[in-house]
Amino acid sequence: MTTQDAPNASTENPAAGHTDRSWNAMKRATIMMVDDEPITLEIIQMFLEDAGYTHFVLVSDSREAMETVERERPDIILLDLLMPHVSGFEILEQLRAHERFQHLPVVVLTSSSDAPTKLKALEMGATDFLAKPVDESELVLRVRNTLAAKAYQDRLTYIDVLTGLPNRRMLIDRLDWAMKHAQRYQQTGALLQIDIDRFREIKEALGPSRADELLQGVAKRLDDACRDSDLLATLSETEASAGLARWGGDEFTLLLLGHLNAGSIARVARRLLLATAEPLVIEKQEIFIAISIGIATFPEDGADIDSVQHSAAIAVRALQTTQSNPHGAFQFYSKELNARTSSRLNMEAELRRALDRNELVLYYQPKYTVDTGSLVGAECLLRWQHPERGQVSPLEFISVAEETGLIMEIGQRVIDEACRQHSAWQRQGLTPGQLAVNVSVQQFRHGAFVDGVRGALTRYGVEARHLKLELTESLLMTEPQKIASMLDKLRTLGVQLSVDDFGTGYSSLSYLSALPIDELKIDRSFLTHVETRPESAAIVRAILALAGSLNMSVVAEGVETKGQLAFLKEHRCDAFQGFLFSRPVPADAFAQMISTSPANR
Repeated sequence: MTTQDAPNASTENPAAGHTDRSWNAMKRATIMMVDDEPITLEIIQMFLEDAGYTHFVLVSDSREAMETVERERPDIILLDLLMPHVSGFEILEQLRAHERFQHLPVVVLTSSSDAPTKLKALEMGATDFLAKPVDESELVLRVRNTLAAKAYQDRLTYIDVLTGLPNRRMLIDRLDWAMKHAQRYQQTGALLQIDIDRFREIKEALGPSRADELLQGVAKRLDDACRDSDLLATLSETEASAGLARWGGDEFTLLLLGHLNAGSIARVARRLLLATAEPLVIEKQEIFIAISIGIATFPEDGADIDSVQHSAAIAVRALQTTQSNPHGAFQFYSKELNARTSSRLNMEAELRRALDRNELVLYYQPKYTVDTGSLVGAECLLRWQHPERGQVSPLEFISVAEETGLIMEIGQRVIDEACRQHSAWQRQGLTPGQLAVNVSVQQFRHGAFVDGVRGALTRYGVEARHLKLELTESLLMTEPQKIASMLDKLRTLGVQLSVDDFGTGYSSLSYLSALPIDELKIDRSFLTHVETRPESAAIVRAILALAGSLNMSVVAEGVETKGQLAFLKEHRCDAFQGFLFSRPVPADAFAQMISTSPANR
């Protein structure tokens, strides 16, 4: 008996002719023969070996037939009808009742030539007939034609049209087989989930057809890496096999099976990272991508298909929720990751309830002029008033909101509330100045963002000049043309625009000068050491000089000492915010500050 390395699906289209490639694929098919006569099995195998076939499974005891089919997953069965213990009819009936094998090709071998026997076999789902004694030429032709038809059907069923890789259905089938094989032979398997980082953004930039071309390029890179001699050598050291598939969208999977260890799996993962490190060229444009690889092993990380897939997904998700790695990375699943994922799921559920219960509120970080200390506005900061945990920091929930897409609703609510509160204060005769709102990357890229800002201003009757939107430096450097267009639309509304945490990113100064930016905010990390470290002081002076030359105002964040304020005053910074004068305060406390400021006396 010869066993195959994994479930086999020949995928060549017979309509293209029996090319060398399609013939080679069919030669690798696993042919299972069930007959109680050993001499018949030997003769059939000899005939087929002469024709070039190499994988055979021989069963002389029909009671073992179904168990062997489950284990070996053949591509075709040559089945005798008249056998002791379990007849070919009974085996055929069991096959057609089995979801996995109901369409498996079965060529019936029979010495009976009567019509009722053949008709019964056909009614039960037989694919073809061979009369005993078997004619060699007829045997080879019927097996070839049956496998060619199966290959075409398998291609329609199990192959991804875009990339030509096995699809999700084939992967699940292979994984099911691999897990049983690993358990039976005390081997280790690994499922590597491979995701393209930021693919949604890339697709938006490229368009659907060019994004498909990118996926095809990535698939080829990964497939070539899996066939690469270095990787195969790595696997052969552990007697392992590999199978790449497209799970769907921008997700690929690699299934490994053998005597694996963490080191051999990691070497494969690094090989995949290396394969995708160089840019892909799409219509003469270089596209740089990074991939994240989540790794789950079995049986250690899961005893069934769902749990192994879930573990791999948790591992890759853990990578994607941390800081982006421009060169890609891989992560093994662990119980700690699972606990973290469960915690984030709970956080998401609580956050959704918080939105329904209006538990998210705005605090206001007062902003003052450097020269006179006059109150000129505030930065709106989101706080979560949890009924049991008290005030929850945005550091705990904003990342969850961004992952789940809740940031879109939360961000719009913040803009709405800032406009509503500004309008309310004005109706009370107060002059709150300008309110600044932080904008997430997801918000800003959304097509309805500008309309959302316009709607909030209109609903509450707030002049656009009283609203300032704070954008991160890194956001401005992604998709420059699209960002510039959005900024122009916001400028047309009359909204002020600020670059938050300036100096921590990698802005192109020439590009920055071309954008309609009104303000730069110096990151607090530079202010912390401005009195003691010459390099920090030099950076702050440089930012102030840059802003002055570009006719932008400057706000310093995190001012906590009089020495820091004196430095800013000496170098003519425009405004500041920080604990030196005030921490973020709720709306009623900020209203009290407004009422006592010179502008309201």
